[in-house]
Amino acid sequence: MQYIGYGSLRERAVAEIRAAIVRGELEPGAAIKDAELAGKLGLSRTPVREALAKLADEGLVESKPHSYTRVTALTAQPVRDALIVVQAMHSLAAGLAAQETTPDDLAAMRAANDAFAQALDANDAVAALAADDQFHAVAVLRCGNSAIEATIDRFTPIVRRVEHQRFSSPAARHSVVQHQQIIEACEQRDGQLAARLVDENWSTLLEEL
Repeated sequence: MQYIGYGSLRERAVAEIRAAIVRGELEPGAAIKDAELAGKLGLSRTPVREALAKLADEGLVESKPHSYTRVTALTAQPVRDALIVVQAMHSLAAGLAAQETTPDDLAAMRAANDAFAQALDANDAVAALAADDQFHAVAVLRCGNSAIEATIDRFTPIVRRVEHQRFSSPAARHSVVQHQQIIEACEQRDGQLAARLVDENWSTLLEEL
């Protein structure tokens, strides 16, 4: 984790602690002490406590008053539940978006998949995760359904560790091929095929649980 200076302290603390959990610097089940985190981040305890409350809402942290605060277990049922919801929403978005996909959308998907492949070649799971986000965001934005977008935003944080773990593995290379198949389905404006392929792509994350 990096020292945090002035700015939106709560939001920046949330981002930094979340990233540490996703990268495994704060391991599943690890005890969290707000005073210790505050010292590492160069903050008072108040924004750190507020950040931990936000991360608890996201399912990355769990606590019991006057007892413990810790990183949630990666195999906890809430992680699986959230992953199934995120998977379903991305599949639905792809099905709706495929029939409206533009040439610019296809170009953006290809560029994101190229960046994804390059990140995997460099063993950079963080960059791979960002590129994968860019790839799937094309369909989410194109489908124009705010409820789908809000649901994905709500439940994605808890599955980030599973994604990071997957993209740290050689098995992630198969996603490059799956992405290309999704692009081709969108190019053909085949909503059913695009939805099925996106569902299959996200289902590989369940293997990490």
